[in-house]
This record gives sequence, C-alpha cells and structure tokens, in this order.
Amino acid sequence: MRPSRRDELVRKAFHVFYRHGFHATGMDTLVRETGISKTTMYNYFSTKDELILAVLRLRDEEFRNRFTRRMQQLANTPAGQMLALFDVLDEWFHEEGFCGCLFIKAGAEFQDHSDPIHVQAAEHKRVLQEQFTAMAREAGARDPRDLASKLMVLKEGAIVLAVLGNKDEAIRNAKGAAQLLIETATGQQVEAA
Repeated sequence: MRPSRRDELVRKAFHVFYRHGFHATGMDTLVRETGISKTTMYNYFSTKDELILAVLRLRDEEFRNRFTRRMQQLANTPAGQMLALFDVLDEWFHEEGFCGCLFIKAGAEFQDHSDPIHVQAAEHKRVLQEQFTAMAREAGARDPRDLASKLMVLKEGAIVLAVLGNKDEAIRNAKGAAQLLIETATGQQVEAA
C-alpha cells in the first residue's frame, strides 16, 4: 500500500529534523528538503509544532517496534534481551546517518516540561522504561523498576557519548555495566552476544 501524502510528509520531515534539529529547521528548509510545498504542509498541519508531534509519534512507534523485534531476535530470555539492547544500540550507532536520539533532541530543544513536544519526548522514554521494567520482572529481578532505571541511564548515556564520537567505547562500557547489573539483579549468568 502506498503511503498517504501526509505519511510521506511526516517521514520526510523526520529526516530533516533528525539531521538539523527542530529550531534550526524552518518551513523553507522543510519545503526545500522534502519537496513538499508549504501549502500542502499547512493542509495537513496548521503549525510546525503539530508536524513535530506527528514526527515524534511515528518515530516512537517505529523505534520501539524495531528495537523490541531485534532484541527478541538476538536473545531468547528476558535477561538476554535486556543485554541484547546494547547490541541493537551498537547496530544503530553504526548505521549511516546516525545523529543520536530524536527524543533527546526534542527534550533539549523544548525544555518547558509542559510543552507538548517535551511531553511527547518524555513519554517515549517513560514507555521504554516500562518495557524494560516488564522485562526485568520476567527475568526475575529483585527490583525490576530499579534495574530498568539503571539500564535506561546506561542506554541514554551511551547514545549521548556515541553522538560525541565515542561509539565503540560507549557501547562496550555500557554493555559491560549492564551485564553486571542484570546478573546481580537476577542472580543468573547472562551471555553477551
């Protein structure tokens, strides 16, 4: 099925915002880089913020689905899947065009906690942490929420360091720390891929 014009606009806008940021990307840049006219954009979105929210919703769904599916492909157990998260991050870090996390960018550019864009970015991170908490619970962690919080800190820190140019060191250190945390929290050995 061919994507709708609106879906095409959101996907193209994602790539522009991802490369340049939100505030640095004006409507003229969006028109130039997406090939979609201002009139068409405003037919679907009355403001740039509405377009940003649509981009964040799309990215959230695609990112979580992709990461979950890949973690399940790499490991058969919840504990193994939590560790596999760092292998999936490593794959992402080495993709052509890697520019970090769109949600970290959104939170940094829209710092007012009541701004809908900030709220959407924070919600993405909250949902991921809940997913990790459920996995930690399934893995038998003594304190699933605590383990999930610590894994989130490692994940987010690795992303920031990868953007700053330390991809291999960031993922190696984050994965090593995650393995120790998972093994301590669950009382089971976890094999690194």
